[in-house]
Amino acid sequence: MKIICVGRNYAAHAHELGNEVPEEPVIFMKPKNALLQNHIPFFYPEFTNELHYECELVLRVNKNGKYIDEKEAASYYSEITVGIDFTARDIQNRLKEKGLPWEKAKAFNNSAAIGKFINVASINNKNDINFKFYQNSVLKQQGNSAHMIYSFDELISHISHYFSLNIGDLIFTGTPAGVGECVAGDMLEALIGDELLLRMEIK
Repeated sequence: MKIICVGRNYAAHAHELGNEVPEEPVIFMKPKNALLQNHIPFFYPEFTNELHYECELVLRVNKNGKYIDEKEAASYYSEITVGIDFTARDIQNRLKEKGLPWEKAKAFNNSAAIGKFINVASINNKNDINFKFYQNSVLKQQGNSAHMIYSFDELISHISHYFSLNIGDLIFTGTPAGVGECVAGDMLEALIGDELLLRMEIK
């Protein structure tokens, strides 16, 4: 299992961080041990002083494939949830200034939290999925898959031309505007529509 992440897939988020809107998907990866396991607490990492949340829609790959045509991409995922791509923003900014890779800021242990998966078929229109993120019961992010620069199917096709997709792989599809800092004691919740799929506390 691998975790494939998409950066800057919402124009408003790219702008809020002072980044250009990409001309093709921005892809980075997290290792398997970045996945926060169920019932394991998330502890604020000791190496950062600026931990940010980034709430995203997450797909789970359901069959193996590579060089997937966009017209066939929908058959490669059947489940979706919400997830949090935790980012050590201070470290990321320092690395970006030096032109260095982001792994230490993005791919650390437990940096990928995911909620309960639901069937994509239960959603009326996968290109019109509303999702929300709350920090201590305050709405901080609100997104819709219609506002993604690259759709689910475009992402599946693009990624598969560089990396073979395998059953169980997770694809974080990008975060909307509104990312921000979180601290120990925060309660984080994420929903698709009105269904709460992810609830976690930062220790």
